[in-house]
Amino acid sequence: MSRSRTEGNDADSTTVLSALGNKYSAEILCAAGTPKSAQALSTVIEIPIATCYRRIEELVDAGLLTCEGRQLSAEGRRTNIYRRTLDEIEIDFSDDEPEFSRKRRTEAKNRLQDQRKD
Repeated sequence: MSRSRTEGNDADSTTVLSALGNKYSAEILCAAGTPKSAQALSTVIEIPIATCYRRIEELVDAGLLTCEGRQLSAEGRRTNIYRRTLDEIEIDFSDDEPEFSRKRRTEAKNRLQDQRKD
C-alpha cells in the first residue's frame, strides 16, 4: 500500500487524520456523495453552520472534499457546492507513519449519482 496524494494538494497524514478525527467530519463526507452547499450539509446533519464551514475547510485542506462550483441559493445568493473526493479510505498504522489507500470517486460515478437525484 502506498501513501496516497491528493490532487493539487499534498495533504500529509497529520492533516488527513486530524480532519477525519473531528466531530461531524464523517457525517459531512457521507452526506456529500452528491453536491451540497454548506447550508444543505448543516441542515441534513443538524449542526451549526459555523461548525459546518470549519469542518468543510478542514476536509478540503485534507483533499477529502472538493468545491465543485457555485449555484444560486433559494435566497438568490451564490453558494459553493461541495462533494467528497473518495468513497473509501484505508489507514495502515503498521509503519512509523500512517499510510493511506483511497478509492477515489470517478467522474462517471458522480454523473450517475447526479442523474439519480434528478
